[in-house]
Amino acid sequence: MIIIKKYPNRRLYDTSQSQYINLEYIKTLVMQHQEFQIIDSKSEEDLTKSILLQIISEQETNDQQSVLTNQVLKQLIRFYDSDMQVFLRMYLEQSMANFLEQQDAMQHVMKNILDSSPIGIFGQMFEKNMDFWRNVAAKEEDKNPKE
Repeated sequence: MIIIKKYPNRRLYDTSQSQYINLEYIKTLVMQHQEFQIIDSKSEEDLTKSILLQIISEQETNDQQSVLTNQVLKQLIRFYDSDMQVFLRMYLEQSMANFLEQQDAMQHVMKNILDSSPIGIFGQMFEKNMDFWRNVAAKEEDKNPKE
């Protein structure tokens, strides 16, 4: 776990590398699947979410790269303080994980497409998708055991 300290002057310091960093460096950590936490240098409050939101906000200013349309943002805002907020968070986390897993699988399949039949490819994708949802259901049952 990489610890990054944020100082009052708004500078970020990577304690593992002993160097000051910028938001682009944090974005690189995310892209490389590195685990990190950003904390306030004085209070040690966790600031990771606010920095990640800042990175997303900067990315969203470019309409060509934008993922969150006005409509999506309005719909997300409507979920705050509702009974469905927890379910939406779980759904988004699981959907993003599944999407990224499927993207990785598709890239792997495309590399080996000449060696596989089309029916075999779709069968593998279907099997991985079913395994994912079985695992999700099993985790939910573990969290909420039936009495």
